[in-house]
Amino acid sequence: MEDNFDDLDDQELVTADGFDAAIIGVGYRCGQAPLVVYSVEKAINILQEDMNMSFQDASEYFSFNIEGAWVGPSTPIWVYESEAAELLSRH
Repeated sequence: MEDNFDDLDDQELVTADGFDAAIIGVGYRCGQAPLVVYSVEKAINILQEDMNMSFQDASEYFSFNIEGAWVGPSTPIWVYESEAAELLSRH
């Protein structure tokens, strides 16, 4: 596993400007480049604080301008942690 982290030094990970505090990890897929993984909830909180938006406005802005932005195969992954927790609680 440590070798994977060493490989990150040689990879260019695409990040979303201003959302470093929302990074929750690096995702790996078989045969694919690693991707930065972000928390949607944390990203929305950043928008609320930094841009003085309501939750509704921040959610809409996030959905349209950030989550919906495709920047190629290295586009980051956005995780809805609350939905994942709910899904896991069912099993």
